[in-house]
Order: sequence, then structure tokens, then C-alpha cells
Amino acid sequence: MSPKHLSEKTRASQNGPAEQTGTKSKKLKRKVYEKELAKLQVKLVKLQEWIKHKGLKVVVIFEGRDAAGKGGTIKRITQSLNPRICRVVALGTPTERETTQWYFQRYIPYLPAAGEMVLFDRSWYNRAGVERVMGFCTDEEYEEFFRSCPEFERMLLRSGIRLIKYWFSVSDEEQERRFQSRIHDPTKRWKLSPMDLESRARWVEYSIAKDEMFRHTDIKQAPWYVVNADCKRRARLNCIHHLLSAIPYEDLTPKPITLPPREADTGYVRPPISDQTFVTEVY
Repeated sequence: MSPKHLSEKTRASQNGPAEQTGTKSKKLKRKVYEKELAKLQVKLVKLQEWIKHKGLKVVVIFEGRDAAGKGGTIKRITQSLNPRICRVVALGTPTERETTQWYFQRYIPYLPAAGEMVLFDRSWYNRAGVERVMGFCTDEEYEEFFRSCPEFERMLLRSGIRLIKYWFSVSDEEQERRFQSRIHDPTKRWKLSPMDLESRARWVEYSIAKDEMFRHTDIKQAPWYVVNADCKRRARLNCIHHLLSAIPYEDLTPKPITLPPREADTGYVRPPISDQTFVTEVY
């Protein structure tokens, strides 16, 4: 069925809670948020050790509207983890060569080996979202993506990769507020690309594209999990909690470590400290 023929009721039912109703989640107090986040981050370290110990291969996809909070959630996940085990992939615009490749070929080199977890900050679903709305792909390429994507993901699953897909759902009012915040904050202004501004003007088109994407790719073997993201703090905690529940793990925390004694002083004389160049102590 063409997106144009989807009823408003159907479109609403496929959107996340925030996109359906425009309601905001009650803001979570910072003290409560930080306490819960600290607990979850300890559990993430335990999950990391389990992934390494069992040689698991984990892929987590983060998709959603611009300013929905994907990047902030990824930062909280990786904050205490070993970057050699858990790494983030956020690809830029495809090169001229990459545009001539098989579409999924660009992402394959970044898939995990045994004992690794890869977090995709946007992924192959660019074709179903921004490329479709902005006209960066043809109708034929778009339709082929929906034929290929479920089979590609089933192939990943058969190879032993665990695939988890999150869609961050944010209301138009909250997205507008976050865009305005970025405009007035010099440390966040870089986050507002021309593509982000264009997405603001094409809210309905992105809604239709998202609904079609879910219709074709919300498969039993790799379902979409929707995160209500109108409250960033709640979204981060809920997503991390779900991720921990999606991968059964055991606590491999080692026994308390005892530091060995330092080497005894043998009379070695170090060079004078004045020979070294120090950073100016401005503060």
C-alpha cells in the first residue's frame, strides 16, 4: 500500500507515544536520574565483560528523528565501557565510490567480531528515512531496500550476530524546543545541520517514511523497540534497562585486586625537572 493511502488512524497507531499524542513525559529529577544511571552503568560493565567472555557479537541500532536523544543515550552507554569492546559507528555522507556499491556493503566492515558490541548512531535505515524524504535515492532503490533489508538482517542473525533496533520517538513540540536550544547554545550549534532544519519542515513526510519503514522491517526476528524520548533522562534509563534485559548475562566481577608493592629505590637519579616542558597553569 502506498504511504499516501495510509489512513490517519493507521499512521497514528504506528507512531511512538510522543508522536501520537504530543504529550510530554514528566521530567525526572536529576538526583534520581544520576543515581539510577550509575546503577545501570555498573551493570553495563558487567554486560561488557560477559560479551567478551562468551565471544558474543552484538549490534545495536539507534534511529529516530533529529534531536530525539540518540546521541546522548549512546554517550551514557559507552561512558564507562572499554572502547576496544564497545565502539560507536556514525558514518557521514557516502563517498562517490560508496554510492556505487551494494547498499549494505558500506556497513559490513563495521560489524562486530567475537567479543564486541557495535552501536550504530544511524545505520542502513538512512535509505528508508532521509534518503527517501530528501530524494537521495530512486523509487527503485527505495523499494529494493525493503525487499533486501529483512533478508540482510536475518542473514546477520544466522551468522550469530545479536541485532537490537531502537527508534527514539519525540513529539514535534519537543523537537522544536530542542532545535531552539541548539540555536542559542554555541556548544550545540554544530548539531543543527541543513538536513536537520529541512527535516523540521518535512515532519509529515518523515512520519510517513517512518511508518512505511516499520511496516516492512518490524520483523519477528529483529523487531523495532520504540523509546518514548520526550524526556531525555527517562529515555536514556529506559533504553539502557531494556538493552541489559535483551542480552542475558552473568556477573563476572573479579575478586578484589591487591596492588603489588612498588619497586624498591635503587638510587636512580632522575633528570632535573627543569628539563621538561610543562603546560601553563592558567587555572
